[in-house]
Amino acid sequence: MTEQQPSMEQNTKLRTAGDSLGQVQLPADAYYGAQTQRAVLNFPISGYRLPREFIKAQGIIKASAAAVHKELGELDGEIADAILAAADEVIEGRWDSQFVVDAFQAGAGTSQNMNANEVIANVALEKLGLERDRKDKIHPNDHVNKGQSTNDTIPTAICISVHESVERKLLPALDKLIGELANKSREFHLVVKSGRTHLQDAVPLRLGQEFEGYAATIGQMRKQLEQAADGLLELGIGGNAVGTGVNTHPEYAARMVAEIGRRTGTPYRQAPSRFAFMQNPSAALRVSGLLRDLAVHLIKLSSDIRLLNSGPQTGLAEIRLPAVQPGSSIMPGKVNPVLPEMLYMVCCQVIGNDTAVQTAMIGSQLEINVMMPVIAHNVLQSAHILSTAAEAFCERCVKGIEADEEQCRYWMDRSLSLVTMLNPVIGYDKAAEIAKESLKTQKPLRQLVVEKGILTEDEWERIVQNSLSE
Repeated sequence: MTEQQPSMEQNTKLRTAGDSLGQVQLPADAYYGAQTQRAVLNFPISGYRLPREFIKAQGIIKASAAAVHKELGELDGEIADAILAAADEVIEGRWDSQFVVDAFQAGAGTSQNMNANEVIANVALEKLGLERDRKDKIHPNDHVNKGQSTNDTIPTAICISVHESVERKLLPALDKLIGELANKSREFHLVVKSGRTHLQDAVPLRLGQEFEGYAATIGQMRKQLEQAADGLLELGIGGNAVGTGVNTHPEYAARMVAEIGRRTGTPYRQAPSRFAFMQNPSAALRVSGLLRDLAVHLIKLSSDIRLLNSGPQTGLAEIRLPAVQPGSSIMPGKVNPVLPEMLYMVCCQVIGNDTAVQTAMIGSQLEINVMMPVIAHNVLQSAHILSTAAEAFCERCVKGIEADEEQCRYWMDRSLSLVTMLNPVIGYDKAAEIAKESLKTQKPLRQLVVEKGILTEDEWERIVQNSLSE
């Protein structure tokens, strides 16, 4: 995500290539061409590039287009085969280093689209034994980009890449986390502790019930994400410049969706309206919003884990996290909850990314959204870092969590909220008196109740257990 773009100073040999604006010099060994080089010079902004998933999606689109045009007799077989072979290598990741346009680039992603067109054209030329930039043989626009526009290929690449990121990375990572939280819920089922509301003592519950809540919350988010990902299956490819499909064969759009589906093994379908698809990348917006919601819930989880682990001598200390690294450069022996802290940081970034996506959606004006590169960058980064963070948090933290049953019992026995369970036995007013006496004398409620003959030890324990749902 953070690879730096190559600079001209790093290359001693140059070649000259041309486009509609004239000639431009670029690295002699580059497979991209003049339009990509102009973008490199115009946008030395961040060093961020659109990631592997997006480049792969571009390769899938270009390969599919070449195959469909060949089937329809719209593209010479030899040219189509060379483009197909080159695009397949882009899909495999062989030419990722040649995708050098900054994520913050020309509106809609024209530079990104031309980066793919030029790389594939030059790789295809090489496969035919020809030198690069022979546009008279294979042209980036006329052949590789045939029947396409930035305006329909970039939102299609967003859908393909985000769907792959969610389905193949994020959902499996969430499944692992949900499963491990559920394991802890079962493991901690018999550990009774004080509940807390408003960060104040509340009635007892099981530690396992707390973890059940965590598992169920993330499980609900996973379900919603899976549902939202279905919207990414609707593709408006074939709309070309504004949705009308100008300069395309009547069968092109339907065949493109089918070919993309065949190549990916994913049941893509035509968007109900290509015009709506191109005006608003709404499916990506919905996924981004759910990634933000997931981040909010993961922040709550990470904060709770840190609170329950706080101490170990002066905090709650009801659970113990695995020690994975020293926590201080000055305090020997200190071990910090570094995995929950990392998760919190990641979630902060995801929330910020969604704000960028929402703002970029305002860039939808008339027939096209011109902010698609920043939408792609932020949604894909969010999906990626949530996937890796959830997996690391699960493997290196949640799996190793242990309950401190003695500490849980210690706090529960001293919780004034236990007096609530005396209401049915002695009434609210007398229960309140006992609570005040417990606070004044610092005697646990259990001790006072037994000393006053209100309940026996066994009766007290039975009331506590009866207050806990199974």
